Amino acid sequence: MQSNEAAVSMEIEKVSSEAKSGSGFFPSKPKFEPLKAHEMSEGQVQFRKVSVPPHRFTPLKKAWMEIYTPIYEQMKVDIRMNLKARKVELKTRSDTPDVSNLQKSADFVHAFMLGFDVIDAIALLRMDELYVDSFEIKDVKTLRGEHLSRAIGRLSGKGGKTKFAIENSTRTRIVIADSKIHILGSFTNIKVARDSLCSLILGSPAGKVYSKLRAVSARLAERF
Repeated sequence: MQSNEAAVSMEIEKVSSEAKSGSGFFPSKPKFEPLKAHEMSEGQVQFRKVSVPPHRFTPLKKAWMEIYTPIYEQMKVDIRMNLKARKVELKTRSDTPDVSNLQKSADFVHAFMLGFDVIDAIALLRMDELYVDSFEIKDVKTLRGEHLSRAIGRLSGKGGKTKFAIENSTRTRIVIADSKIHILGSFTNIKVARDSLCSLILGSPAGKVYSKLRAVSARLAERF
């Protein structure tokens, strides 16, 4: 019995010594360079097209260089205005560092077309957690004629006071285009701003909305 145990122990020791000696022969881990945008799509150029509404054509001409410069120089994406189709066309280049840059650039241009200022919309290029949420007043409550006009007036307030208060409290940007409302911000802040706007549409007085905003913004400040 003792001789068998000794033989087993010797075999175990022999195997372990072989494993140790063989471990030095494993090849080093390969290091691959990250794929570029044109390589991820198998060399195919990717496109995005953003339609230009008639009322945003003149502002686009005035702010073209402010839009063109960050997209072309920072995001490394080609951009041009197709006058015949009235669309802004974007495509990837061979030196585009990330394939997501194309979609970010398209979101930036789309936000400008919705009515946001270039200074506000450019945040979409720099931050990943921002997006644009859109809804209509009729999605909240069916209003027509003067009732719809009064609802839009409640959303803006005198001289835009109510809209600015919601924007400052929730760290968002709001565009009220007729009966359509567009909100730019993070997911949590958009939800707070949307709840406040929906309360105004349903007829809540501005003072009640302000007090609720103060409580919510205080909770958000404590959380962050």
